[in-house]
Formats: sequence, structure tokens, C-alpha cells
Amino acid sequence: MLFTLRSKPVFRETPRYILLYNLLFADTAQLAMSQLMYLLHACRMKLSYPVCGVLTLITNLINYISPLTLVLMSLERYVAVCYPLRHATIISIRNTGLAIITAWSFSLLNVVIRVILLLQFPFQDLQSLQMKQSCSLLAMILVPASDHFDKAYTCFLFASAGAAVISSYIGVIVAARSASTDKASAHKARKTLLLHLMQLGLSLCSTFYSTFSFAISKILDRVTFYRIQSLLYVGVFLLPRCLSSLIYGLRDQTIRPVLIYHLCCGLKLSSIQPKLH
Repeated sequence: MLFTLRSKPVFRETPRYILLYNLLFADTAQLAMSQLMYLLHACRMKLSYPVCGVLTLITNLINYISPLTLVLMSLERYVAVCYPLRHATIISIRNTGLAIITAWSFSLLNVVIRVILLLQFPFQDLQSLQMKQSCSLLAMILVPASDHFDKAYTCFLFASAGAAVISSYIGVIVAARSASTDKASAHKARKTLLLHLMQLGLSLCSTFYSTFSFAISKILDRVTFYRIQSLLYVGVFLLPRCLSSLIYGLRDQTIRPVLIYHLCCGLKLSSIQPKLH
């Protein structure tokens, strides 16, 4: 899907597809990092605090890009339906690039604050920097301030993102009742915004995965816990991110023929031959 979105000029020069590429890139990177962390935990490898710190900070940087990008994609659909004549001016390639940079900068600010809070922990008093437990996001919350900040930031981000997506959805519904609005475009935008809201819910579930796993580990035996943890990992991390790429790709009439063409390894079948140039 990432290759498909970079394979044609129409994808590289359309703000909607640029935002979609950023979303899928963040999801792919998050999938890779979560897979790495899961394998480290499954193999019971003990890392040092500096190495685990770097891994968790990278994970935190990537984790919050998806909800921020979903907000941008929702606002883009809102502008497309409610202000169609000004859409090209407001949602330009330059403004889209600035919005993506802002999203990554906001997520980076979160990482910087976490580093400052992490440095408050007295590492110099430890006999060794080797961790006694598996590396995880929860394992690197070493001071109460980090825990408070993590909860506050997560709640603020997802509450704000949810409010933005829902507001965009309501705005599209209101605009659809206007006689001057393209009904087909408004209906498609409503379905897209519902998909964004579903994606936001999945991102929220994956954010609280570690907290939920830690909670159930206290009440279940080890064998049962590992089985449930594996099922949660597949259901919360793997399947949603693998399926979301296909859903976004197959429902878009422009992406679909090119995506199927590449999935079929470029077989020149008339039914899947891409029409874009």
C-alpha cells in the first residue's frame, strides 16, 4: 500500500493521499516496533535502561501520529464537502505538508517531556543499569510524574481527536441537507469519517494494551495470561493495522486498480490493469 501511494503522480500530488500515506507509514512503523517489543518480551530478554528507553521513546513518538493524522484527514473531508470551492486553496500540498510536520512536532514534544521526566529518576543509585524485567512502555514509567503525564496526555489527545472527528461528521451531516451540496460526495464523506472514528477507537485500544495486560497479569496464572496476551496482541495490534490498509485501498476507486495490480505482482490482466498515468 505504501508503494502504491508513491507509484503515481496523482497520489503524490493529492493532499488526501499524502495524509493517507502518512497514516499508513505511522501504522507500519508502529506495527514494526510493537512486533519487536513483543518478541523481546516473548523471548524474556532483559535490556539495559538506556536501550529500553530509546525503544520506548521511538514507540511513543509513533503511537500518537495515527490519531493526529486521522484528525487532519477528517478536517480535509469536512472542507471538501462544506467548502468545495475553497478546498484547493485551504487544503493545498504546502498546507498539508505543514500540517503533517506539526503533527510530528507535537508528538516529538511529548517525547521530549517524557525524557525530561525520565531523567528525574536516580539512575546513579542503581547498582546496574540492567533491567530486571522485560522492556515495555510501563516498565519505563519510573517516576509518578511520568505516569500522571502519560495519562493526561493520552486522555487529552484522544478526547480532542474524538471531538474533532465527531464535529466533522456532524458538520458533513448538516451540510448534506443543503440543496447546494453534492449528496453523493457528502454520503461518501460520512462513511469515510465513520471509518476514521473506528480507526481512532482501535488506536485508543492499542494505547491501553500495556495497561490492560499489566492488570490481567495480576489476576491470572502465567499460562492463561500469555494466551490471552497473545490473542490481544493479534486482535489489537496486528489485524486492525493489516486490514485498515486494505480497507482504505479497496474502497477508494482511484487506489483500487493500482493496488490490485501491485498485489498481483504486475500481471497484465485486463481486469486489473491500472488506468492512471
